[in-house]
Amino acid sequence: MNEPAFYLASEHWKTEVRLQGQEAHHLVKVLRLTEDSRIILLDGRGRLGRFRIRGIGKGYVDLEGLEEQFFPRPTAKAAVAVAVSKAVRRGFFLEKAVELGAHAIWIWQAERGQSKLLPSLEQSWKAQMIAGAKQCKNPWLPELRLLSRGVDEVTEMASPAAQRILLWEMQDNVPLLSTDTAGRQGLSVYVIGPEGGFSPRELNVLSAAGFTAASLGQRILRCETAATLCLGLHWWASHLHETITENTTR
Repeated sequence: MNEPAFYLASEHWKTEVRLQGQEAHHLVKVLRLTEDSRIILLDGRGRLGRFRIRGIGKGYVDLEGLEEQFFPRPTAKAAVAVAVSKAVRRGFFLEKAVELGAHAIWIWQAERGQSKLLPSLEQSWKAQMIAGAKQCKNPWLPELRLLSRGVDEVTEMASPAAQRILLWEMQDNVPLLSTDTAGRQGLSVYVIGPEGGFSPRELNVLSAAGFTAASLGQRILRCETAATLCLGLHWWASHLHETITENTTR
């Protein structure tokens, strides 16, 4: 599909809808689309629809639905718990997380973190994820959660997970994260620490909650780099597992 994609929350989804605000402005003023042009709408909950522009007014665009598809969530789900950090590259990570099919992004307040978790930033972070979804046409937005209670809340959220993985660099006798551990069926939770590293208490809490340490190599990575690498390995490994399953069942 080459049509440009736009976001519309599921509660506003109808056969005939009206786009307003930033989405309408982008459609008319930036892309300069006209009546009868075709576009794609995403609701972030698995729905993708093709629409025709049937009218353009001041500050709004009226659309007519042509067809609709629903895409189920992948069965190999990746949740990345990333300690809040400086915002230099956070937007890049949030967009890449959508492209790589993250199931959830949990931003948590670490004891040694150099930044504070501000709830006021949640809407701008969601907007960055929506931008990523429109670019790659992923019909699912990751669940975004802000965990102000730190590692204790991370372990509570991760309790239903099938795999719990703690990414911890520069440790002896810790195996590399590989396709043997990443991309498995069910929910996998990957925890990334802050720039200052995990505190001893955080490591004890994660260990007691069943997290297994894994490494991304002997080089210290930025939080956003490590999280993106985890998602890339998970995405690739999940496809490998699907291919192996398909071949063995034929």
